[in-house]
Amino acid sequence: MKAMGTVPAEFGAVDGELRIAGQGVTAHVAAAGDTPLFVYDLARIRAQVAAFRAHMPPGVSLHYAMKANPWAPLLARMVPMVDGIDVASGGELALAVAAGATHISFAGPGKRDRELRAAILAGATLNLESEGEAERAIGIAADEGVRPRLAVRVNPDFDLRGSGMKMGGGAKPFGVDADRAAALVRRIVASGADYRGLHIFAGSQALDPDAIADAQASAMALAARVSRDSETMPPLVNLGGGFGIAYFPHETPLDLTVIGRRLTDALAVRDPVLAETRFAIELGRWLVGEAGVYLTRIVDRKESHGETFLVTDGGLHHQLAASGNFGTVVRRNYPAVIATRFGAEPTETASIVGCLCTPLDRLADRVALPRAEVGDLVAIFMAGAYGATASPAAFLGHPAPMERLVDGDAAICPE
Repeated sequence: MKAMGTVPAEFGAVDGELRIAGQGVTAHVAAAGDTPLFVYDLARIRAQVAAFRAHMPPGVSLHYAMKANPWAPLLARMVPMVDGIDVASGGELALAVAAGATHISFAGPGKRDRELRAAILAGATLNLESEGEAERAIGIAADEGVRPRLAVRVNPDFDLRGSGMKMGGGAKPFGVDADRAAALVRRIVASGADYRGLHIFAGSQALDPDAIADAQASAMALAARVSRDSETMPPLVNLGGGFGIAYFPHETPLDLTVIGRRLTDALAVRDPVLAETRFAIELGRWLVGEAGVYLTRIVDRKESHGETFLVTDGGLHHQLAASGNFGTVVRRNYPAVIATRFGAEPTETASIVGCLCTPLDRLADRVALPRAEVGDLVAIFMAGAYGATASPAAFLGHPAPMERLVDGDAAICPE
């Protein structure tokens, strides 16, 4: 038997059935019409935004990294809650514009000319990943007769300790190496572009608040060094994100108190070259991850060589991360329950597997569960980020999952 992550404490049950945003799972499925189904609780997202505002220093902006969950109905509700939307493709840019976002930044290597042009014409800030990308953007803007908004993404000379995915330190496809950033800033200013500042992203999915605070302090020191060397004050420094959520056994939720206190202290003693600079933190998973639950129905129960398998109509084509095939080296179990027997005592060890013809399609590996039968619903938690759009939905031709956004006990989308 293997351990699972902890089900978030806010989830409860009535008559043995998991409730999400005040409604039982069978009601959610009935309203959607079928499984598999993602359910997102807007109230939980709103609470995360409020927690950020309460703990971070006044004036520090909150940006939503929409790659975590770009579903249009959810994105439309995120836009007024945050101070900016960070996109990573032309497709995301179009979704952000359609959602009404007016403060958009665009990061990511390999931007095509048509994406650069679309961002420039939309008034988005381009976080430039290389000198070559800068020259293309400057040229496109000149052709269009538009003054582009340009920032420099810096590949920092440090990383985020304990990060699940390191984005800085050493050779990286992301950003301009720290020792070349000042020269690029000078080039942007000389071109007549609207210089918007620096983007410094060292890593993601960290649960050590001191490690995050250390990375923020290092990012501020790097921003000061680049600014002094370029003799240019950055209007904005995006300090990146890195706030993680506790997916797995023995992980502890992130303590925002430490991060907020240390960032307040760091801002108070920042280099004078950053005296008028504004700061932002870019978060995706931390804002929406815990608000989502993936519901899938057991369609078969089978035994093989003494092991029990609960076969569902969902799988890694919707929840690649929960299957352990999205950025993890050692597979560990996300929190999972038999949602229609929630709170019942475990009576057996079973694996929850999907409907795909691959041994990789395993949503929970040999975990303690109450006995479940065909027709029971399974809930996979921490499903609000990097779910449907981060998974190989077209693999083997199964249908796309449904999605449902609710606020308390009121359905928002679909009705």
